[in-house]
Amino acid sequence: MDFERLNAYRIMWVIVMFDLPTETKAQRKIYAKFRKQILDDGFSMFQFSLYIRHCSSRENAEVHIQRVKKILPAKGHIGILNITDKQFGMMEIFRGKELIEAPLAPQQLELF
Repeated sequence: MDFERLNAYRIMWVIVMFDLPTETKAQRKIYAKFRKQILDDGFSMFQFSLYIRHCSSRENAEVHIQRVKKILPAKGHIGILNITDKQFGMMEIFRGKELIEAPLAPQQLELF
């Protein structure tokens, strides 16, 4: 089997979607803390309240999913989705009616 094709199914993307209450100052602080923690774990904002992270394997994706689960706020609605690089690459992304390219996977190796 082709090496590139194999990688497209082994490499994973973790998507975290969340809707947290922000009506009070305390709630906004919790929102900001959660957002900062997932950014510190290597997630990038894809859309408002939708963050993505490229992972080199299913095992690596599971590590980051568990990290997100450990920091879940007490209130709000959070979804975690794990998809293959192949599935992520089939996504069509538009800015208005203009088709744009999906974000590229990072080219650096992770050492931890």
